Amino acid sequence: MKKFGILTLLLLGTGILFAQYEGPGQYLDAIGENYKNIQKEMWDYTSAAAHGKNARTVDKKRVKLIQTTKEAKSKVRSMKGYEGNTAYRDSVVSFLNIYYLVLTQDYAKIVDMEDIAEQSYDLMEAYMLAKEEANNKLTEASEMLIAEQKKFAEQFDVELVTTEDELSEKMRVADEVYDYYNKLYLIFFKSYVSDIYLSDAIAKGDVSAIEQNKSALSMASADGLSKLKSVEPFKGDNSLVAACQDILKFYQDEADNQVDKITNYLIKTENFNTIKASFDQKKEKDRTQEDIDQYNNAVKEANEAAQTYNSTNQTIFENRKSKIAAWNEAVQSFTDKHVPKK
Repeated sequence: MKKFGILTLLLLGTGILFAQYEGPGQYLDAIGENYKNIQKEMWDYTSAAAHGKNARTVDKKRVKLIQTTKEAKSKVRSMKGYEGNTAYRDSVVSFLNIYYLVLTQDYAKIVDMEDIAEQSYDLMEAYMLAKEEANNKLTEASEMLIAEQKKFAEQFDVELVTTEDELSEKMRVADEVYDYYNKLYLIFFKSYVSDIYLSDAIAKGDVSAIEQNKSALSMASADGLSKLKSVEPFKGDNSLVAACQDILKFYQDEADNQVDKITNYLIKTENFNTIKASFDQKKEKDRTQEDIDQYNNAVKEANEAAQTYNSTNQTIFENRKSKIAAWNEAVQSFTDKHVPKK
């Protein structure tokens, strides 16, 4: 199942230009140079994860990004203040330190959460929230950094011109894409995990658990389809909504129309086993015609139910496989189309 365990970490304020005032402008430029490699490597990392690179390649890029951030922090910390002003330099060090901690500590926790996120909807929601909170930390740190940069510019009469360079624009777009995707993914995942629980109950032959999880899947898919009605296309692209609708309709049909055929088989089988046990206990001379008719009828019903059970199980399996594949393909096509490439 396709999901993206990456952070679209934005370096706010890196697209700042300034008039070439000799002295303070050069000082700002010297510090700003330390952002460029970080921003480039952050985009390499985000793009690799978005466009289907293998996990080892993606993680290598994260490790490289961590090292680059560490080196940049060390370089900026070693710089002197400008005419006694160290506030801006220190704010940059503080930002890079937060960036480093998010990449190492917060992300490590997120990776651990990713390993168990698919076990329940609550865990997946917590995983998504953890990624959002990590990005929020960097947003807040970036805003403080921009404020200090403006103070420095005012103090030393540097004209700042806000712009957005190509990489900053790409990161902004990627962040927008994943915000949209995550919303749809949670709608999908609620039914997906309910279906897993239902399948497990079927495998165990637990009729009570089957009924409970069938009801949960029916409610989750109906709720998801209702929520999708209010989701607008992403820049005119409705493919992800359509793919989500398609798989939720499968889940709804499974719960409302198919599972009863499976529980019917389990009930008929249990009934047959009960009748057979009673029938076998009687000696042949003691069996009445009613006993024989009851036994033969139970055999017939169990066989018919078994045939329906097998065909239904096969149909569900094949449809589930194709619908999940279609969802994953839609997700990959969506991100390939909307997340800029390296």
